[in-house]
Amino acid sequence: AVLDPFLSGTVAVDPLWPAGFVLRLMKRRPDLTLSEENPVDKIRAIKDEQEQQKMRQASLNNDAVMARVRQLIQIGKTEKQLEQEIRQAFQQIAHSEPSFETIVAFAENGADPHATPSDKVLKEGMSVIIDMGCRFEDYCSDMTRTFFVGHMSMPPVYQTVLRANLAGIAAVRPGVRFCDIDRACRQVIEEAGYGPYFTHRTGHGIGLNVHEPFDVSAVNETQVEAGMCFSIEPGIYLPAVGGVRIEDLVLVTEQGCEVLNHDPKDQPVL
Repeated sequence: AVLDPFLSGTVAVDPLWPAGFVLRLMKRRPDLTLSEENPVDKIRAIKDEQEQQKMRQASLNNDAVMARVRQLIQIGKTEKQLEQEIRQAFQQIAHSEPSFETIVAFAENGADPHATPSDKVLKEGMSVIIDMGCRFEDYCSDMTRTFFVGHMSMPPVYQTVLRANLAGIAAVRPGVRFCDIDRACRQVIEEAGYGPYFTHRTGHGIGLNVHEPFDVSAVNETQVEAGMCFSIEPGIYLPAVGGVRIEDLVLVTEQGCEVLNHDPKDQPVL
């Protein structure tokens, strides 16, 4: 690209811009100051009405596929087999490919928040974490549900994560800080005695990419604004036992937030 010769002062650079281009820019225009702030993040974080509708539809499609997943979870299948069936369900129901690599984790594999599907076979009494999403007109969805086959093996853990998820959603409104939302979730888990086992941020922005600014984390003091869309996904991960994560997307409104996922969270036993 040809830079305006009259351009001067401070220039903001998209953080996704390849470093090689930034270095060339600095070499050709040493008179310019590169800003550490990125206005593009703020612009992308606040969705207009058209974008909001696409986010809603992407999540509705994801709900429809999750309803099918409840039927697909069957004893004897491996994590890899279920992941492939979920991919097919996205194609058949949502007419979309997954927006990211689907996480399928049985029993103790669920103790890894970023588990990769393996050859582990599903048996009676196991927990099942499904973290999945699809696209609608380039906009992404993302949702996590935790199920139990036959009976709930971790009732206190599941109920704690559900309460944390609902507390985080209830905290969302314009003017609060992202760290306050993280605190609302984390406090529930800490008071139940599982604080050390909530090992990741509460959520992340989402839109054209699955992960966008801004993080719902303990260190992010950015204030929430109407039109922002992000995940609320607290979890508890017990080594050698298993994990529970419940994730919904929220769209910030003038009064609070709209939860984009409608798949039930009170029916985890299959």
